[in-house]
Amino acid sequence: MQRADVVVVGGGPAGASCAARLVDAGLQVVVVDRARFPRDKPCAGWITPEAVEAVGLVPDEYGRGRTLQPVRRFRVGWIGGEAREVSYDRPVSYGILRRELDAWLLERSRARVRLGEGVTSLRRARGGWVVNESLTAPLLVGAGGHFCPVARMLKGPGRSRGVVVAQEMEVHLSPGQAALCRVAADRPELDFTSDFSGYGWCFRKGEYLNVGLGRRDPRSLAAEVRTYVAWLEHEGRIPAGLPAPLRGHAYRLREGRPPRVSDEGVLLVGDAAGLAHAASGEGILPAILSGEVASEVLLEAMNGGGAEAFESYPQRLAARIGPRSEWTVPGPLRALAGRALLGSTWLTRHVVLDRFFLHRRPDAALPAHVPEPATR
Repeated sequence: MQRADVVVVGGGPAGASCAARLVDAGLQVVVVDRARFPRDKPCAGWITPEAVEAVGLVPDEYGRGRTLQPVRRFRVGWIGGEAREVSYDRPVSYGILRRELDAWLLERSRARVRLGEGVTSLRRARGGWVVNESLTAPLLVGAGGHFCPVARMLKGPGRSRGVVVAQEMEVHLSPGQAALCRVAADRPELDFTSDFSGYGWCFRKGEYLNVGLGRRDPRSLAAEVRTYVAWLEHEGRIPAGLPAPLRGHAYRLREGRPPRVSDEGVLLVGDAAGLAHAASGEGILPAILSGEVASEVLLEAMNGGGAEAFESYPQRLAARIGPRSEWTVPGPLRALAGRALLGSTWLTRHVVLDRFFLHRRPDAALPAHVPEPATR
């Protein structure tokens, strides 16, 4: 039986960030993940300067041999309709490949890892937890995403409203395909559905192109994705017949009734805790921040905080990530609001982009230099 101080189920940004803080504090941490890293992860693949700062990513260093695409402008509009372009005087996001970023974060955590191992059994035992009848620890962190086995055991995020479903593809462009692609490398395109209940994205990151669409209503997802890809091809924005398969994923928004994210000896982080921003669905920064908060709670619990430390976790998350969205705009009103927002360049910039997608603070410090162009 392998023993540790903390077992983290899931090696993505939330799990790796939590593990890194705990290892730095001198704990023995084991990360269990059914995938073998580097692994493909369905995701549009961009991070904000706040996320760059939170993980201590140095662009000059990270960009050597990896994709890091500075983003200074966006094209925002409706699927099948007009669009507006918004520009900034410095990078406000960075395009990344999740398989590269996640592998970098996990390796840098210095935790022990058990990769290629799914969680087949999980039970409480005297003094802690037993995972797969071969690993035991007094503390457990669920970081396994939307379908995390720890969340299922804890009866955390369930089948309530606030779930977004999405499909996306990421393809390495050949020189011929790149020449036919009209999507600028530093200008992601965001195209909203007619009911403003979802949006598509078309994001070029150096030699890579990521195209996808997510929405709240799963019943019309496949049709919306087909329509979107066909429209992009018809407009000549992407090459026709890209060979990459569409991959699906789901995540829970941070809105409505709060789920159960903690119990004595166990915490949920990242998508396992349903922390994606309600307006944009962005989840990488909340995942990183939740991992940091969880590590603080676990260290406090081990140093005499006990059950009170675990009980404080939801409040600490709210303080670090922000409050939950308590209400959802009805469908017809959402569409009208979307038309108004996208009908104005000022509102598109300051509300849709700055507030909903970039979560920009006017005084936010941005890195002074990033590699140009994206490197690989």
